[in-house]
Amino acid sequence: MQKMPEPYRIKMVESIQLIPRAERERKLAEAHYNVFALRAEDVFIDLLTDSGTGAMSDAQWAAIMTGDESYAGSRSYYRLEDACRETFGHQYFAPTHQGRGAENVLFPLLIKPGQVVLGNMHFDTTKAHIELKGGEAVNCIVPEAFDTANCSPFKGNMDIACLERSIEENGVEKVAFVLLTITCNSAGGQPVSMANIKAVREVADRYHLPLFFDAARFAENAYFIKKREPGYENRSIPQIVREMFAYVDGFTMSAKKDGLVNIGGLIGIKDDEVLYSKVRANVVPIEGFPTYGGLAGRDLEALARGLREVVEEPYLESRIGQVAYLGEKMLAAGIPIQQPVGGHAVFVDAGKFLSHLHNNEFPGQALTIELYREAGVRGVEVGSFLLGRDPRTGEQLVSPLELLRLTIPRRTYTFNHMDFVADALIRIYQRRHEVRGVKVVEESQVLRHFTAKLALL
Repeated sequence: MQKMPEPYRIKMVESIQLIPRAERERKLAEAHYNVFALRAEDVFIDLLTDSGTGAMSDAQWAAIMTGDESYAGSRSYYRLEDACRETFGHQYFAPTHQGRGAENVLFPLLIKPGQVVLGNMHFDTTKAHIELKGGEAVNCIVPEAFDTANCSPFKGNMDIACLERSIEENGVEKVAFVLLTITCNSAGGQPVSMANIKAVREVADRYHLPLFFDAARFAENAYFIKKREPGYENRSIPQIVREMFAYVDGFTMSAKKDGLVNIGGLIGIKDDEVLYSKVRANVVPIEGFPTYGGLAGRDLEALARGLREVVEEPYLESRIGQVAYLGEKMLAAGIPIQQPVGGHAVFVDAGKFLSHLHNNEFPGQALTIELYREAGVRGVEVGSFLLGRDPRTGEQLVSPLELLRLTIPRRTYTFNHMDFVADALIRIYQRRHEVRGVKVVEESQVLRHFTAKLALL
């Protein structure tokens, strides 16, 4: 594809260095082959996550200086509230320190022990918060999401037949709510179409169930609707966003993604004043006073500005175009990836890449380790290692996809960095049968992939 220059100029740089291979080997061993345990200074190109790792604009940094640090009634909160209403069209909002904080506040108000939450494909931390509240996370994503070579434009869609069947099998009273993740991270950053959002809303209304978004990457989802869904090509990104959110009762959001900030989260409630009152009451003991919600006033200012910048089309074209460029370089070399390329990351199909490894040898984690060893690049596994164990039986779960996620921070790296990453993976692909699997040596019961210790087989 044609390289279009980034729609910004660079004002500040941060030095990074590629430490020698022998040192990288030693660092891996010291980290027990878990890349989360690596020191950031020992990573050359860090594609672990796009959560809070992007670069803020000069306007955001300037806004930070106007932050009102009042404990209650901060003017920065009201500026954020105005930006939220303008962006999402909902009536009520509560800031939190990040997306997990938003889930921790909202989910206890919606989930009773023994209930299920029906989603397209829950991400790890969302699944954990549902389970910690006594619920069960059930995935109803469309089948084509599991075929990485399938180029369907909206592989993040909810399978409507599966959704209806799950409601009938569980019974309406056992369903806490329906959750659409936009874009769908676990499926490879795949978007959800407007038609699918409407269809899910219709099912939710028929059964009198609330519908929420996990809205971390809402702007990227809106961009894909504009580019891929007939009838939306002439609509602006802000218009598409407002329509998307008109169909849901509320949302949680990690603002560290499409809020374009380093820290922050949001809870949005469309018009349910009773639920919002409960949210406000729950924010106080968990996050802080409702007008700061675990954030400094300067953070609120940066987020208010970020919500307006993220829906600018030149920014989205550049951001998603850079991710697509990396994906296309890999496809040209024969490397299997989730197609079409998602909005925030390239997901390498590690199950196909390392076809000699079984699921219980964690091919996604094995490839993550090998990429750091080869080039000092840190990615993250999204597969059976992340999925963990069945909370009831303790048995290792088998993920339908074994992926290496290469997550691109916003406004941070250049095309040269993308070329370097692609070249490293191409070299590994040429000797892929040498890559060894891994086993878990020590693990926690919840979200084990963050702290587990591993060993090479």
